[in-house]
Parts: sequence; structure tokens; C-alpha cells
Amino acid sequence: MFTKLRNRFLIVNLATISVMMLVAFVSIYMITYQDVRRDIDMELHRLTDSNQKFPGNFDHPRSIEPTSPETDEDNPMDNGKNPPDRSVFFTVQTDKDWVLIDKNSKFDIDNEIYELALQEAVSMNKDTGQFNLDGSHWTFNVQPTDAGYMFVFLDVTDQQDILTNLIYTFAFVGSVMLIALFFTSRFFANRSITPVKEAFDKQKQFIADASHELKTPLAIINTNTDVLLSNSEDTILNQSKWLYYIKSETERMTKLTNDLLYLTQMDDSKANMIFSKFNISDTVEDIILTMEAVIFEKHIQLDYDIEPHLTVLGNSEQIRQVVMILLDNAVKYANPKGSLTLSLKKQQNDVILSVTNTGEGIAAEHLTRIFDRFYRTDASRARKQGGYGLGLAIAKSIIEQHKGKIYAKSVIGESTTFYVHLS
Repeated sequence: MFTKLRNRFLIVNLATISVMMLVAFVSIYMITYQDVRRDIDMELHRLTDSNQKFPGNFDHPRSIEPTSPETDEDNPMDNGKNPPDRSVFFTVQTDKDWVLIDKNSKFDIDNEIYELALQEAVSMNKDTGQFNLDGSHWTFNVQPTDAGYMFVFLDVTDQQDILTNLIYTFAFVGSVMLIALFFTSRFFANRSITPVKEAFDKQKQFIADASHELKTPLAIINTNTDVLLSNSEDTILNQSKWLYYIKSETERMTKLTNDLLYLTQMDDSKANMIFSKFNISDTVEDIILTMEAVIFEKHIQLDYDIEPHLTVLGNSEQIRQVVMILLDNAVKYANPKGSLTLSLKKQQNDVILSVTNTGEGIAAEHLTRIFDRFYRTDASRARKQGGYGLGLAIAKSIIEQHKGKIYAKSVIGESTTFYVHLS
């Protein structure tokens, strides 16, 4: 599914870019073509006008050396009227029946070229036009004279080569760009789809895990209900064991659904939360006092270091829940007669909470996933502890809502530490 989505994205992207490139290239080509044609027409008209004023005068090309104003006035041939030397051109004079009667050029041109060029121009039956002759591109202009017609032929091979090379350049550059864009688009398409795919996979995993967690208590409830129904004449007192099992699993399901609803509500209310400054030092200390009995009952040594009068911007009840989750996890997974250490310190602009417990530790491959919903490194042990793998997911969601960071570090066989950064 995601491969098809990526391919569609690539096709749409490349098609859009191709159309844009084509429009850009056509626009550039048309502008260049118009400029070249305008230059050709201007030069052709200059040649025609010059030949009409000074017929047959191709033997005195304009000097490149600068001349004085007096020289320019005395010599009309040098007053910007003589055709430029870089133009290859010639003229042909015909009678009324298009028969060649005179030809003129300052260039060495075969007599056959005059005849062929005249035939091409006459056959086109136009006042101006362009044709190919002997591997060169020529344009011409026809002007009527007293004796007949005068043809001015101009070699435009260089200009035509510019346009042709422009097309080849566009084709080459366009091909290279499309190839480069294909691989670039594919790279970014893969990167763009990866979060979507991960979210989709997490959603599938979430549904599967939720179904699995609900399946077990439902099966227990169903089994115990069947037992009750099979002994319908027995007293409630004698059936209390089965009722207790049903109640226990119902409470577990209630806790699970409440946690799921809480996560959903938090996702929906991220933009509507109102935060205020509160004393996090007092909040953490209160939680430790409420959990001292549980920690003592587990024979776990507790050490804590809380810097007084630390304040953060947020929701005190949600932060309280995060601390409770971290302490509860630390107590559950600490080794027998182990230790638990809590620290709350100010570091630069952040308040950092750390909760450390001794125990088996968490493998590196699990550290990045322990905050996922329903993820547990040891499912069987987690169920014995009464967990669903939602506590850390709730803690992460709360901390992200507070624009903070939560992460864990662990040394296998020694200890695990959870860090929370708040500002």
C-alpha cells in the first residue's frame, strides 16, 4: 500500500515538474527565437536599405579603426550604413521574369550558389523567407526595382545553430534534471512516507495489543460465568471465588479502558490546555511521602535529593501523575532489597527529575520503545505486576504536552534511570 502511495507521489511530482520545466524551456526558447529572428530581420533590412542606397558597393567595408566626425560626414559609406563585415551576404538582380541579370558580393561565392539561391527564393513565392542550401541556412528579402527585382541573401547558419544547440541543451539538461529529480523525489518520498507508515504500523499494533489485553480478562470472565451458571443452585458464598475473579478482571478492564480514554483525551486537548506556574519541589515531595509505605513494604531503600522552591509552567496534576508512574515503575521493577534514588535539580533553564532503581536493567533495543503503548520488555512479568504497558506512554504524552523531554538510560544487571526535563 505504501509502495503504491510512494509511486503515485513520484508520478505526480515528476509530472508536475516536467510540465513546469517544459513551460520554462519553451518560454526561454520562444524568447530567444524571437530575439534571433528580430536580429536577422533587422540585419536583413539594413542590408537591403544599404544596397538600395549604394548598389553594388561591397568593396569598401567599414573600417574598424575609429574615425573623426569629419571623416564620417565626408564618407557616407562609413556613416553606419555599410553592412557589418561579420555578415555573409550577397545580392542578385533579376528582370521582370526572374532571370538573373546581375550578382554582387564581397565574398568568394561560387556562381552556382547564386543560381541555386535564386531558384529557391523564386520557388517560395514570398517577399522574405528562409531555406537550406549547401549545408548552410539562408534568409532572403525581395525588393522591386526599375529593371525587375533585387534579392538580398543573408547567411544565418550561426543564428540557426544557436537555436538548434539551445534545443539540444534543453533536452540534455532536462533529462539530467529529471533523473536527478527522480532519485531526489524518491528519497524524500520515502522519508515523507516513513512517519505515516510507522504511525499506521503503530496503530495496527495498538489495536492488536488492545484486543489481546481485552481478550484475556473477557475469557476469564466468560469462564467463571459458565462455572456460576453450571452451579446455579449453589449459594453466593460458595461461589464467591468465581465472583471475585470476575470482579478482579472487570476492574482490570476498567483501568485499561480508563487509561486508553485518558490518552485519547490528552491527544485531543493538547491545544486547549491551560498551564500555570506551580512548585514542583513540593509536588514531588508530597508524592514521596504518600509512597513511602509501599516502598518500605517492598524492602527497598529510598534516597532522594530535592532542591527546594523549584517552579515549572504546566499542569500540577498531570506532572504529579508522571512522578507517580515513574516511582511506581521503579518500585515494581527494582530487585529485592534494592535501592531507589530520586533527584530534582535545576540545570540552566530546565528542571530535571531523575528516578533510578537497581535491578535487571533494560536492553538498549528496548529503550527507544518502552514509551510505546502496550510495549513491555517482559509481558508475563508485567501482567504479574498488574501493568498494561500504558503508564510510560501516558507519562510521555504528558511531558510532550508540556514541551519537555523524557527518556531512559540503563545498565544491564545494575540500574535504570528515567529522566524528565521541564522548563
